[in-house]
Amino acid sequence: MHGALLVAGTTSDAGKSALVTGICRLLARRGVAVAPFKAQNMSNNSVVTLDGGEIGRAQAVQAFACGLAPSVAFNPVLLKPGSDRSSQVVVRGRVDGTVSARSYQHRKAALLDVVTASLADLRARYDVVICEGAGSPAEINLRANDIANMGLAQAADLPVVIVGDIDRGGVLAHLFGTLAVLDPADQARIAGFVVNKFRGDPTLLAPGLDQLGALTGRPTLGVLPWEERLWLDAEDSLSAVADGVLGRPAPPLGSQWLRVAVVRLPRISNATDAEALAAEPGVAVRYVTEPSRLTDADLVVLPGSKATVSDLAWLRRTGLADAVRGHAAVGRPVLGICGGYQMLGRRILDPHRVESGDADGLGLLDLDVTFDVEKHLGNPESTAWGEAVRGYEIHHGRVVRSGDPHLLDGEGSDAGAVLGTHWHGLLENDGFRRALLRRVADQAGRTGFVPAPDTSFAAHRAAQLDVLADLVETHIDVRALEHVINHGVPAGLPVVTTGLAGSPG
Repeated sequence: MHGALLVAGTTSDAGKSALVTGICRLLARRGVAVAPFKAQNMSNNSVVTLDGGEIGRAQAVQAFACGLAPSVAFNPVLLKPGSDRSSQVVVRGRVDGTVSARSYQHRKAALLDVVTASLADLRARYDVVICEGAGSPAEINLRANDIANMGLAQAADLPVVIVGDIDRGGVLAHLFGTLAVLDPADQARIAGFVVNKFRGDPTLLAPGLDQLGALTGRPTLGVLPWEERLWLDAEDSLSAVADGVLGRPAPPLGSQWLRVAVVRLPRISNATDAEALAAEPGVAVRYVTEPSRLTDADLVVLPGSKATVSDLAWLRRTGLADAVRGHAAVGRPVLGICGGYQMLGRRILDPHRVESGDADGLGLLDLDVTFDVEKHLGNPESTAWGEAVRGYEIHHGRVVRSGDPHLLDGEGSDAGAVLGTHWHGLLENDGFRRALLRRVADQAGRTGFVPAPDTSFAAHRAAQLDVLADLVETHIDVRALEHVINHGVPAGLPVVTTGLAGSPG
């Protein structure tokens, strides 16, 4: 095989990331040298690559699916929203300013050269590159400066498949409409459709897909069924509903469950840190947004934040700050990660106005933090509680004073019931996670909880990647998909119109 493909979506969260991951995993299992690519991602869920940069977590997971280490080449532009109106721009793994939605449009012309050069380099090094679009190509108000969907497809001569989420309803209209609003040149790049998250009788859907094919001249290459086993590494924290249990926890090995409440901050980042806990038997993890949900929690987790000071103010407005303090006051454990760790301290200093100024923390750790202009990125290794651990760091905050014992060898804080670290990914270390669960159970009085002795988070993730590949292999016309990758879009496909004045064609 030799070629490339762009997977676009009718909406955000339509299944682009999952489909790209599944295709990558399937091709890698077949011995194809394949790499993922997303020209522009918007997410506060990111990782640090071995080459020292920052990329979206979805592209890191797609790299794992390909058997590759994450690299900045796979996601050259990353936008990290700090508010509803502004985002930090990360280019080739490094921060390159802050933009508003409007000002960013003026930067895209230069960034198109960046992303096309990155893609060309990948195509020279790998047999196949599977690209993921951003949002939806139907956002025609943004088409002129697009670098992630049809703008990329035109610049890099890519065939495109559109995926739609039938679980939302209206998927046939979404697929037809996404094609129909594109201009003729962009429509000529659309090779077909994929339906995602189908539940029910396929024979009832088949006539609709036949009609869609008749209307558009393009086939539906497959219908992926709803698969409840898939929940790891969600691109966005909004994929996890507040108050719902995260994942599919196995029953406890002992007589009691352990209950974990993860505060879903407005600007939560790296929310996936808690997923390793949810992979453990007998551990029920929930995202929570109001104080009453902390009353029966055994462990409260304050996760990372892209806007630490703003989210700290939100904690106070909602009453969650008092609830967290009350939880710790009776000796029940609290864990802060990155921004959540900073919130647990006494004082946050922001002399360079990296965020919105100085703030008092919750005072649960004897800790002062200052925000540096330069972001700290790293892939550190250490030991904790006799266990070797590794993780990654993405933060502006720097500890300038700490009066508590370290959680790790030289990092973090351990004040008994209240713990904190700047490290993301720490909970993915199996031995450390088991030790933490034993400690939490003891402090919370859950004497009937028994930590599993053999949970492997890495194996759990690999199994989910294989589930995605199996879904693609079983439910997608892989031969047709390979033909599109190898040969592009067939010539002479019809131009679709909406019948409205001013529509394409």
